[in-house]
Amino acid sequence: MIGELLSGSSPPAEFFNPVAFLLLASLYGSGAIVVRELRVGWNKDFRAILLLGAAYGIIEEGLMVKSFFDPNWMDLGILGSFGRWAGVNWVWAEMLTTYHAVFSTAIPIVLVELAYPERRDERWTGDRSFKCFVALLVVVTAIGFFFLTPYVPPLPQYLLTIVATILFVYIAYRLPTQNGGSMVRNVGKARSLFVAGLGSTALFFLIYWVGPYVFNHPIIVMILGIALVFGMLRLLKDFDWRGHASSLDRLAIVSGALFFLIIITPLQEFGADRTDNPAGMTLVGVAAVAGLLLLRYKIKRVYVSNG
Repeated sequence: MIGELLSGSSPPAEFFNPVAFLLLASLYGSGAIVVRELRVGWNKDFRAILLLGAAYGIIEEGLMVKSFFDPNWMDLGILGSFGRWAGVNWVWAEMLTTYHAVFSTAIPIVLVELAYPERRDERWTGDRSFKCFVALLVVVTAIGFFFLTPYVPPLPQYLLTIVATILFVYIAYRLPTQNGGSMVRNVGKARSLFVAGLGSTALFFLIYWVGPYVFNHPIIVMILGIALVFGMLRLLKDFDWRGHASSLDRLAIVSGALFFLIIITPLQEFGADRTDNPAGMTLVGVAAVAGLLLLRYKIKRVYVSNG
């Protein structure tokens, strides 16, 4: 719902179509579950979620829909030519890899773990069901590859995408395990984290939506995008990611990141440049705010009851 519905990529009329809903839930849901279970099974920190989420982004955009390579992909806009080299839409590929790592995997995982804190450190699937989710992800990816678009990427670029996917998974696996006994400091107050989340998301879309019209070389946009990623990682590296007392802080930075998408839902509904049916996007934004407020209320109740 975050990666497709709240973002406006699939507005309500499209998202709640039964066939589309089944495919999107199978794709995004399986991806997030597989990422989350690997992170818990390997006992890694939040960096593993982002790395595995990046691998998921490459699977969806590179292997399934092939938007990394297709110059006529429907959502590309100027990025179909700006940053295209050797048959690859490089700026688009960087943007979507980051987007899926954060909004399609990391944020949904954080929200669900905040909603069920008592099961945050447990695996949610057995070995058999985990394999079923992996198989479902493979099947949906294959369906998209063969039936979504007729475009066939050049073989070397496609093989490079497979290698990149494996590399991200391997790096996540090789990360140091979490040390539950170590103490780390909090980043700051919840309000500051909310602003950081909002500001980073706004800057993210500013770099990739406006950057191609401002800068005369794609490398500049890509460097700015990478700098933003490492800047946020630097902010979060000392974050108490596991502590129960920091639940409101985690919700704050996630809410800030989502708030940018919430703000633009009316613009998406009433904008004149959309060719699909964006009716209901404002209601989607209102529902997202309500959901975040309810989750905050639940966290505060748990925090107070635990002293």
